Amino acid sequence: MLKSAASLYRQVAGVYFQKRSRLLHKMSEQNLKAVSSVDIDNSGIFKYVLIKVTGNETADGTEPSKNIVRGYADCQWHADIYERTQESVKGTGLDTECLGGGRIEHNPDKKYIKIYGYSQGYGKADHLESKRILLTKYKDYEIETTDEGY
Repeated sequence: MLKSAASLYRQVAGVYFQKRSRLLHKMSEQNLKAVSSVDIDNSGIFKYVLIKVTGNETADGTEPSKNIVRGYADCQWHADIYERTQESVKGTGLDTECLGGGRIEHNPDKKYIKIYGYSQGYGKADHLESKRILLTKYKDYEIETTDEGY
């Protein structure tokens, strides 16, 4: 029996899109892994943002993602930090969403980080999630979180 042209096309197209979807998923996962979880200044008091980075949707409907922390003293506003991060992932097929912000006090001599405050534009970040992420890089630090202060 001969298959209709439309049926054959659907079968070939389905295989193509399935393979392409797997390739995009693999590229998305690689791009996601390449994004550092933590990038903050070496010392000082500065604003920070918690950002969700998301890859392409997979065949099963899930989106691979991870949360990252960014904080820089040379950025006057939380939005400046977020925009810098958006630019750094541009062209990778990854999406970003700012989950909130606050401030970080980083004292490398004392191996101490304090996470506190909020962003007027993005709201308060989940400081406990930010602490969990910072501990992946600063394993031997004391990291304190508080909702006090701005």
